Amino acid sequence: MKQGKEVIMANIHDFRDLQTPSPSGGYSSSHTSFGIPISKQSRLSLYSSNEWEMFTEEWAHSLIEYYKKVRRFASAGDKGLDVVGFCTENNFDGEWDNYQCKHYDHPLTPSDIWPEISKVIYYTHIREYSRPRRYYFVAPKGIGTKLNRLLTTPSKLMEEVSNNWPEDGITSTATIPLIGSLRAHFESFNFSIFSSKSSVELIAGHSNTPFHAVRFGGGLPQRPEPDTPPEEIQPHESRYVAQLMEAYGEHLRKPLDRTELSVNLELTEHFQRQRELFFHAESLRGFSRDTMPTGIYEDLQNEVYHGVIDVCINQYENGYYRVKATLSHAAIVDTSTNPLSSAVKVQDKQGICHQLSNDDRLIWVQKKS
Repeated sequence: MKQGKEVIMANIHDFRDLQTPSPSGGYSSSHTSFGIPISKQSRLSLYSSNEWEMFTEEWAHSLIEYYKKVRRFASAGDKGLDVVGFCTENNFDGEWDNYQCKHYDHPLTPSDIWPEISKVIYYTHIREYSRPRRYYFVAPKGIGTKLNRLLTTPSKLMEEVSNNWPEDGITSTATIPLIGSLRAHFESFNFSIFSSKSSVELIAGHSNTPFHAVRFGGGLPQRPEPDTPPEEIQPHESRYVAQLMEAYGEHLRKPLDRTELSVNLELTEHFQRQRELFFHAESLRGFSRDTMPTGIYEDLQNEVYHGVIDVCINQYENGYYRVKATLSHAAIVDTSTNPLSSAVKVQDKQGICHQLSNDDRLIWVQKKS
């Protein structure tokens, strides 16, 4: 044995047989396709700075219901501001809250926030903006234990900011010592406005935005039942209704308006079904607006359009038969790749044809050449 080398003898009794790990709920078919799910909180902690920036923009939409106006300050000279919620139409002349979103590879520590707090104190002192009502720190890995204790003890937070005042970290153009009138302003500042938002709170807020399902999965919420068409034709129905009247008129070989429709039971019932289809699709449009990013529903409309257009432009005896053939084909158009697919019904795809007719993308009565 060499001098200075300690020999450690392993005992076989220190080992155990290998165990087969299993998630608490067992395995399922989804595990073999997608792996064991990652919790939403864990997903936040894995975000790159770019992903965090995107999430922050999405999450900020959840604040719109609480404020008159929400704005994001994206420039380098943000003066300590990030996502700002204005409580009144008076902007900084009224009450407002700030959400300071920071991306670090660790939970926020006190040294991470000294410059941010100091900026708010300095810029309110020189009246660049008024004092905020609340100021929240938001970070993907959350708030560290030491900082959390400080944020819940305003007097201690004030003392620590004073002791760690970053003279050269407030603005790149000047050194800002904590003296004179700035010191007086500092001592009158309400340090209880500083707080934080946890990842649980962020995710709960994000769940109220149209971006949640596509970012975190888990499926779409239950879709509300569509409205029953009102007795009176609504202004947003005017064009597709006019197109249907033209199609019915061509079928009967005479001009037709809605007052004459009731004498024909077949067309009366057909017209009522078309209105129900249109309102079904309108309800899906509203559902998409509440649960999906902008453009998803328009993509669905385009899928239906390209699925039926060749059927629509075929030769038919009249526009009524063109409507029936086009809607019949719309029912079998594959929309499974669209993020809304789990909520889409046959009635929606057929109703979309009337939305397209409303926009003159589908024409029932072809002009004679």
